[in-house]
Amino acid sequence: MSAKYAFSQTLKEVRFLFCQTGEASGATRSFLTRAYPTMKKNNPQTPIMLREAAGIQPRVYARYEFGKEKSESLAGLSDKQIEEKVTSLVKSEI
Repeated sequence: MSAKYAFSQTLKEVRFLFCQTGEASGATRSFLTRAYPTMKKNNPQTPIMLREAAGIQPRVYARYEFGKEKSESLAGLSDKQIEEKVTSLVKSEI
């Protein structure tokens, strides 16, 4: 798992937005509980922000150099699918 979360050099920040209690965000909360420690351990200098808001649909944002940003919806995805989306974003070289 650790190689999956070796972020690209151009990645400056990762943000997860999700609901604290909503069913749509359940897989996102589960993924973050499992994967956050590994991501942070492998990328201590890159901010990984967790933002909770009532009623919001889960999303992940990746900010790269020069203000470029990508986002992906995580609504309705399984833990494995979320892992694949996040892995593709953090390895992207925009």
